[in-house]
Amino acid sequence: MKTLLTLAALVGLVTSAHAEDAKPLLHDHTLPLLAAPDFKGPLDASFSIAKGKWTPEGGVLSVLDMPEQKHIPVLHHKAGLASATIEVEFLIEGPGTFLVGCDSSKHIGRVVVTATALSIAEDTAAPSKTIAKLPMEVKPHEWHKLRVEWQGDQMAASLDGKELRAQHAFFATPKSRSWLAAGKSVKIRNLKISGETKPGS
Repeated sequence: MKTLLTLAALVGLVTSAHAEDAKPLLHDHTLPLLAAPDFKGPLDASFSIAKGKWTPEGGVLSVLDMPEQKHIPVLHHKAGLASATIEVEFLIEGPGTFLVGCDSSKHIGRVVVTATALSIAEDTAAPSKTIAKLPMEVKPHEWHKLRVEWQGDQMAASLDGKELRAQHAFFATPKSRSWLAAGKSVKIRNLKISGETKPGS
C-alpha cells in the first residue's frame, strides 16, 4: 500500500509539473491553433525556408547551417499574429543557439536561447538589444521545452519551466510573420503555433 501511495504521489508531481509548464504567460484565454506539423513529411505552404536546411523526418525537424549562405538557418511561418503562443521542443547538437521571433517588414522582437541564458531582445535597430535576461544552463544533446508568447507591447518566454518577461513599445508593431532560427545544428519536435491576427479576436 505504501508503495502504491508513493507511486501515486510521483505521478501527481509529474502531472503538476506538466500542467505548470503549459500555463499561459500573457494570455487570459486559449488562442486558436494554427499549425502543428507532425514533421513526418514536407512542411505545408504556411511555412517558408529562408536560410539553412530544414528536413522533416520521423517526427523531428532537423536544422543544419549552410556556411555558404552566411546566415543562420531561418524558418518563417507566414501569419501575422497580434497575439501568439509558440510551443516547441528543441535539442542543440553542440555549441549553438535557438531563437523564436516575429517580424513586420523588419524584425520586431526575439527570444534567444544560448548555452548559458534565456533572453528577450527588441529590434528597433540592428543589432538587436537585449532587454531581459535569465542566466541558466541549457545543456546540449538534451531536449528542452520552450514556450514563447507575445501580446501588445509584451513578450514572454518559459524555458524548462523558468519564466522571463519583457515590455517594449516596439513589440506592439503589427506583425507579418513569426520565425524560428537556429545556429549550426539543431533538432525540433512538437511545434505548435497558436494565435490571433487582431487583438482580442
